[in-house]
Amino acid sequence: MGYTFRAVLLGTALATAGAAQAADPASCAAVRMADLGWTDIALTNATAEAILGALGYQPSQTLLGLDIAYVSMRSGEIDVFQGNWRPVQNEQYKEFFDDGSVEVLGQNLAGAKFTLAVPKYVSDAGVKSFADLAAHTDKFGGKIYAIEPGSNQPLLDMVAENRHGLGAWEIVESSEAGMLSQVSRMYPDGDWVVFLGWEPHPMNLNYELTYLDGGDIEFGPDFGGATVHTLSRKGYAAECPNAAKFFSQLVFDLDYENNGMQKIMGEGKDPMDAAREMIQARPELLDAWLADVTTLDGQPGLAAVKAAMGL
Repeated sequence: MGYTFRAVLLGTALATAGAAQAADPASCAAVRMADLGWTDIALTNATAEAILGALGYQPSQTLLGLDIAYVSMRSGEIDVFQGNWRPVQNEQYKEFFDDGSVEVLGQNLAGAKFTLAVPKYVSDAGVKSFADLAAHTDKFGGKIYAIEPGSNQPLLDMVAENRHGLGAWEIVESSEAGMLSQVSRMYPDGDWVVFLGWEPHPMNLNYELTYLDGGDIEFGPDFGGATVHTLSRKGYAAECPNAAKFFSQLVFDLDYENNGMQKIMGEGKDPMDAAREMIQARPELLDAWLADVTTLDGQPGLAAVKAAMGL
């Protein structure tokens, strides 16, 4: 009886130890991420890919439109999407949340914003809100510079409804690059320009900007304030708890994203190289990202990633 009892205790101890070392099953090795062609997601996906690779996973990215990213999570073809901007996407894709097609792994960024911006020298001269623009129509040439057609509806509606006295203004639609080229031409000479700005983005490093108050109707409160969340397909966290835990803890800040995006957009670096440089510059982030996360075969995750990154 004593031997049997000791054997049971030993078996229990081994089982417990095994559970502590258990990682994801082999079926979780492939981690399929959605890529939208956005620089912020290129950076965050590359960060995840670099770390997951060091943990023994096989991450991949598929370039999709935003609509298709949600459909692909619903169909089980995509595992993870790091670009759920709230509140706008939660309203636009409400059906996917309501029917449980997607699950929230965590919030990966706070403090994002999206609204009209001016150079600081313009705000220093008194333009601090949407309501201040109309009084300086001549200085601005009656123009607001925006991005690609289809992405500027709040501004087009604003002009059509003559909000803020801007009914006679023109929304100049081009592209992100075209808009910022216009800013770069006007900024050095102190010319007045108002344009669609957002953060995270290298524009916040390249220019001293002021985001305008008073655009709640157009972009929402807190300067079009947003948080960004990481989503997964239904059941992913239950099937692959180790990978899901990592994604739930993969939280960025504006400094990481602004500077990482600058490496991609301003310095022409590959997203993976940019991500590795940012990880090496901010190694303290790994402690939180990899807390209680293991390699695919159950070894300590933090040590494996630091070794792979040369830290």
